[in-house]
Amino acid sequence: MDKIGKLTGILQRLNAGEDIAKVRQEAQQFLASIDATDLSFAEQKLMEAGLKPEDLRHLCSIHIEMLKDKAEELKKNLSPGHPVHTLICEHEEILGFLDELEKVNQNIQRMNSYKKGSKDFQKLAHIAKHLVEADAHHQREEDVIFPALEERGVFGPPQIMRQEHEDLRRYKKIISKLAIKPGQMNFKNFKKKLDSTSKLLVLTLRDHIFKENNILYPTAVQVIKDKGVWEKLREKCDKIGYCCFTPKIIGSSA
Repeated sequence: MDKIGKLTGILQRLNAGEDIAKVRQEAQQFLASIDATDLSFAEQKLMEAGLKPEDLRHLCSIHIEMLKDKAEELKKNLSPGHPVHTLICEHEEILGFLDELEKVNQNIQRMNSYKKGSKDFQKLAHIAKHLVEADAHHQREEDVIFPALEERGVFGPPQIMRQEHEDLRRYKKIISKLAIKPGQMNFKNFKKKLDSTSKLLVLTLRDHIFKENNILYPTAVQVIKDKGVWEKLREKCDKIGYCCFTPKIIGSSA
């Protein structure tokens, strides 16, 4: 069976709720046999064939879970304060916000009407604020890391990541607007918009983080070996600034 056919079968079983533990184990074994490029190509073909992006969420989360130790290994090999170390730490925080967004959206989808003062709407506003704050993270990548890669002949990954940043900004803007005034529109329409946008954002941003952690960042560390260059890149990152949720940076060595 070809890769796309195999993925289709796994996704159908995951989305149907069939023995999740067993299917996840099969998915892990299959994903271990393909690389990130194969997965991205197969996912794109599945969407072109009519599969909704949100239906890929199970597969994406499994793949990220499998490779999270690789990102952790990369981080351990870098000094705190290294631009890539900081970016990976921020990714960990962002993934936490995405987990919270999924839960809040699920809770709101079960409501029949807007409940002023509900903790879920307070959480939604909190999450939206921090996801918008992540633009400083994207800006450091776009203005510092991507150009450094392109100067060294690496053009593909930065170009793809820039395009995805634009999609992510659009989704986050919608979530932010919904979170600010949730009671000022038809609640049924509110839920529908929140549900579709949240799922797209969670899927896209998780996959985006996976590709950066496991393709773009390792490539950057591999092609930029001069510590002095990283120190200059760190200075540029400092000028752009960090997110409100950026963990405290211990030391300043790149």
